Amino acid sequence: MSIPSRIAFLGGGNMAGALINGLLSQGLPADQLLVVDIHEPTRERWATQGLKTRPKPDVFLEGCDIWVLAVKPQQLHAVTQAIRPFLKPDTLVISIAAGISLSSLSNWLGETDQPFTNIIRAMPNTPALVNQGVTGLAAGSGVNQAHQALATQVLESVGQVVWVVNDAQIDAVTAVSGSGPAYVFRFLESLIAGGVEVGLSADEAKALAIATVQGAVALAANSQEPIHALRENVTSKGGTTAAALDVLQSEGFMETIVKAVQAAHIRAAELSDEFGQI
Repeated sequence: MSIPSRIAFLGGGNMAGALINGLLSQGLPADQLLVVDIHEPTRERWATQGLKTRPKPDVFLEGCDIWVLAVKPQQLHAVTQAIRPFLKPDTLVISIAAGISLSSLSNWLGETDQPFTNIIRAMPNTPALVNQGVTGLAAGSGVNQAHQALATQVLESVGQVVWVVNDAQIDAVTAVSGSGPAYVFRFLESLIAGGVEVGLSADEAKALAIATVQGAVALAANSQEPIHALRENVTSKGGTTAAALDVLQSEGFMETIVKAVQAAHIRAAELSDEFGQI
């Protein structure tokens, strides 16, 4: 990988770690990466891989062109105040902290009459830990095409990226793909439980359920047919699949999933308001 920039990670936890490992696996030299984290074991872990580390923000940040904010939302305001002295006009800031809007970040990093707008808000999801993530991205008003290309390259190291048109849509991304793995895991739990109920061992049911979901997703991703047609292809009139789908329909399965996504979307907006008001 050729990224003509040094990248600083403010926070070296799980999601930052996924990105760092993704970048390293793509060939980015370790000495182009800096991790700032207060926890010594975290710093030691990255230092053993050749990364530069610091216990708190300092002048080392000035040598980095891209800053990735990867701390908990409730910590982000304090972190932005600590890094402001080292911010340059052309620094690109990428936030992967959930629930903090571009406008809040712009105000925290800028001045009252001059917000800092070279900011991209990103919402990755946990499959990034195995390089199968998808990240929604929204750009601040100061972000140019070169910035967007850099952000795409960084986030594609752990999966796919989808650019959305504005910051508000990141809440929708959160509801679909950010929270989405949990919906799939709950479905898998239910499918496994069903398999055990009809006589399979837990291990057999788990293997079958995971392979089935993997195969169905791969088919959906590679087929030119719409999703509903793929479902219909499996469903013979009066057959086993039809019997199962009749139960899902009668229990409001699709409506429940839609309501779940709507609830996550509402909560994402609430968290944005809650964490962004400092």
